[in-house]
Amino acid sequence: MAVLGIDLGTSATKALVVDAAGTVCAVGHGDHRPLVPRAGWSEQDPEDWWRSTLQAVAAALAEARCDPGAIDAVGLTGQMHGLVALDAQGECIRPAQLWNDGRCEPQCRAVEEHLGLAHLLACTGNRMLPGFTAPKLLWMREHEPEAFARIATVLLPKDWIRFRLTGTMGTDVSDASGTAVFDCAQRRWSDALLADLQLPRSWWPEAVESATVVGQVSAQASALIGLRPGTPVVAGAGDQAAAALGCGLVQEGSAGAVLGTSGVVAAPMQRWRSAEEGRLHAFCHAAPGTWFLMGVMLSGAGSLDWFRRAITPDLRDDDAFEHIEAMAAGIAAGAEDLFFLPYLSGERTPHADASARGCFIGLDQRHDRRHLARAVLEGVTHGLSDCFGLLREAGLDPRCVHLSGGGVRSALWRQLCADLLGCPVALTATVDATAYGAALLAAVGAGAFASVGDACEAWVTVAPPLVPGPEAPRLQERHAVYKQLYPALQPVFAQLSSAQP
Repeated sequence: MAVLGIDLGTSATKALVVDAAGTVCAVGHGDHRPLVPRAGWSEQDPEDWWRSTLQAVAAALAEARCDPGAIDAVGLTGQMHGLVALDAQGECIRPAQLWNDGRCEPQCRAVEEHLGLAHLLACTGNRMLPGFTAPKLLWMREHEPEAFARIATVLLPKDWIRFRLTGTMGTDVSDASGTAVFDCAQRRWSDALLADLQLPRSWWPEAVESATVVGQVSAQASALIGLRPGTPVVAGAGDQAAAALGCGLVQEGSAGAVLGTSGVVAAPMQRWRSAEEGRLHAFCHAAPGTWFLMGVMLSGAGSLDWFRRAITPDLRDDDAFEHIEAMAAGIAAGAEDLFFLPYLSGERTPHADASARGCFIGLDQRHDRRHLARAVLEGVTHGLSDCFGLLREAGLDPRCVHLSGGGVRSALWRQLCADLLGCPVALTATVDATAYGAALLAAVGAGAFASVGDACEAWVTVAPPLVPGPEAPRLQERHAVYKQLYPALQPVFAQLSSAQP
């Protein structure tokens, strides 16, 4: 048996071929980039997703040297929340607005003021946030009424890839959780909130459990992607749920942190509960009967990508990250009193503020780009610590945090996570946890395992943990200062935002 996991990320698509033992046999990549038409906006052309998916799958199949007929099932995952608005013919009406697009902040505020936070939490378990899908539709209704009037179906990014693969439209409960109109406690669309927002229920396709087989690779798609016609495709999961599975996180008492474009801390739950005042996302997990609480930073490793482009353009792309890590490693903990706020796209957890902006604080004549590199790594990890603190306040106190995402390749960053989260951290056998989670769901859908939990137990292996080191006390002292910076600057952020055209 072999399965294929496809992860539609923000800057690239990744495809993994995984065998019956859970061993990754091949990895393929395809590139695409977000478009930023103006400050606070973030879009992509879904056709670029399809192009990069074809590229990634072709590369993975070539590396695996396997016959396309050997792939028993396909699992999908990808960036959450993005709005793919389709007309009655199934054509995209406009570029997709992404998870880090903050233009609908006014619509979110208006909804919370009109309906009240308590009502939103009762309907979905979550606040109305700019990154989510439904408020993007409210923005369209106000600013692009002709395009809005053409909408027949709303899909999420990975589900649009499923549509191109199979011709079927639908989603899964974990990805639907991030739309702001899904009743996560009951695992179904919130008819009450859709009515409140005057968004047609008919736009939202069926949401099923993640390992459910929902279609087969069509003959048309087969000719393009190289997979056997009729290959089963499972519903898949949102990227954070898939990453959690790829790290083996199903049972309560565990937790994971993702050092990807965004930064995420999540912990599974066996019983439903939402966070106080919606300060954390409360979403359905990709395993039936489970949920998770999650904190999301909008710029995780994305802050390092910005640093590479803005501060170190002289570095080659293929080894830039290693050079940046080496620069940071040469500076002591604390970056000689330099802080970085990683709010390059606004911030979700814990501030829910699309107007927040990134900044360096404490610059003086001592500092050079090595200090800036260290401050960026520490700043993102301070943000993860903010999220982790909210998990503890919600009654979830994990004994160890499993790390995933491209950032875990950095030994320095792994140690910073242990030091600032204040608990051991560990790596799983594959750092590509998100695509691996999609492959794991495909294996369940193919009948290789009776349950998602069984698949995690059989496939996921974890390395010995890394414990907080001698610099942890110093970094945790600095975290108390870090927590004072956003409240002090929030009025300035608001003024800057209101001054934008």
